[in-house]
Amino acid sequence: MKQYNAQIDSLATLCQQNGQRWNSISPVYAARMQLQNRFKTGLDIAKYTAKIMREDMAAYDADSSQYTQSLGCWHGFTAQQMMMAIKRHQKTTKRSYVYLSGWMVAALRSEFGPLPDQSMHEKTSVPALIEEIYTFLKQADARELDHLYKALDAAQQSGSDTSAIEAQIDNFETHVVPIIADIDAGFGNEEATYLLAKKMIEAGACAIQIENQVSDAKQCGHQAGKVTVPHEDFLAKINAVRYAFLELGVEDGIIVARTDSLGASLTQKIPVSKEPGDLASQYIDFLDAQPISGADDLEDNEMAIKLNGQLCKPVRLDNGLYQFRAGTEKDRVVLDCVTSLQHGADLLWIETEKPNVQQIAELVNRVREQVPNAKLVYNNSPSFNWTLKFREQVFAQWQAEGRDLSAYPDPTADAKVLMDASLDSSELAVAADELVRNFQRDGAREAGIFHHLITLPTYHTAALSTDILAEGYFGDLGMLAYVRDVQRQEIRREQASVKHQDLAGSNIGDTHKEYFSGENALKAGGEANTMNQF
Repeated sequence: MKQYNAQIDSLATLCQQNGQRWNSISPVYAARMQLQNRFKTGLDIAKYTAKIMREDMAAYDADSSQYTQSLGCWHGFTAQQMMMAIKRHQKTTKRSYVYLSGWMVAALRSEFGPLPDQSMHEKTSVPALIEEIYTFLKQADARELDHLYKALDAAQQSGSDTSAIEAQIDNFETHVVPIIADIDAGFGNEEATYLLAKKMIEAGACAIQIENQVSDAKQCGHQAGKVTVPHEDFLAKINAVRYAFLELGVEDGIIVARTDSLGASLTQKIPVSKEPGDLASQYIDFLDAQPISGADDLEDNEMAIKLNGQLCKPVRLDNGLYQFRAGTEKDRVVLDCVTSLQHGADLLWIETEKPNVQQIAELVNRVREQVPNAKLVYNNSPSFNWTLKFREQVFAQWQAEGRDLSAYPDPTADAKVLMDASLDSSELAVAADELVRNFQRDGAREAGIFHHLITLPTYHTAALSTDILAEGYFGDLGMLAYVRDVQRQEIRREQASVKHQDLAGSNIGDTHKEYFSGENALKAGGEANTMNQF
């Protein structure tokens, strides 16, 4: 137990140096408290997790089966329970992250109450949630180590072999993992983005995801009305985030550049081109513009622009926004991605309208023609109807193969007929579910997806589990709804939450009281504690 014993020896020396004044301080207890809180600041966490994420990115480059995953968490407790579950079931936290969704911060953590995903929530709520998540993850470390210390004490007192417990302590794997944190479109200009990024990094974020929408017109990626910014504006914000990382000493911090261009048809601003073929020129070339012969073709207050040697009138909507040409979406996505990677971003996020490996691969392969190691963070979004979309894929594939589909309803008029529960055990549904099951593996292998995340899962699980409990508890089941469907499941799944006092820190508090007060400690545990029933 080199780490543990070395910590004890170091503190024993310190206690001796302070003489009788520190006679009541136990080097063993102090060492345990230090090891239970190995991360003293958010910057310690950001530096530690950035290194992990960089190693994971390199491992994925070497072997695409080594992709990473996360679930979006809106509270420190949900993140804690997710990581405790991963460690319990998978026996490791490797390649598992936490995603912090701006959508869920807006919907669940704003002082204004529930808000849409339009960057209207307080920007400070984002770093506050990062700090909260890491507080809960560190508490999970402290709880598990507290149990190990108690087991070690019991083994020593009985004269049993302690080597296995000692190895567990020395090789303890922390619940602290990387957070990919959503900064939306930067909450203002590039200075505002820099200031918020600093707060997020100081709270512990090693990876910041930023999107190329206009800050004050930001929309959820799966809604209409999205307005993108010229590349120069977006690159300024990427620079702002990088400077924030460097200022705080997180030299390997990760920037995830998200493009919404696949579903965005509008721009607020026509950039200034300084030389032919520059980024501004390429952006302007995507505009929807009508050729004109001269000023006589313009109405009062209309404007013209020269495109590829031709005088044109750009299509401008009543709200003053400019429109891109239909059919340019994929080209804009590719240019966004290549430009971001060539100017400081580390990972890409392409927001799509459906989960289709072939569609994603088409875009990523085009990007990789210019940036060979390009890789994605991909949103396995609850905004997709996964059941419907994959049944549609299988139906279309079988139709193209000429298979007999007479046993299935015709989705031509209404695709939702494929959602009917009567199809759940059908060959088509089974094939579609198999595609869903393999989506992440296939996407990692074929479409360059390094990190798979679900943005809003814990929003939906909270809603669903509460609905199920409320239906039974306030109905005929009464208390059985809780006992059968919650507590009994917790017990049989060996979840820590069944002993909620311990999970909330009661036993750690008792341990500390014993450290501080010795035999005079007034403890909450003991024979009368009802948690002993579990």
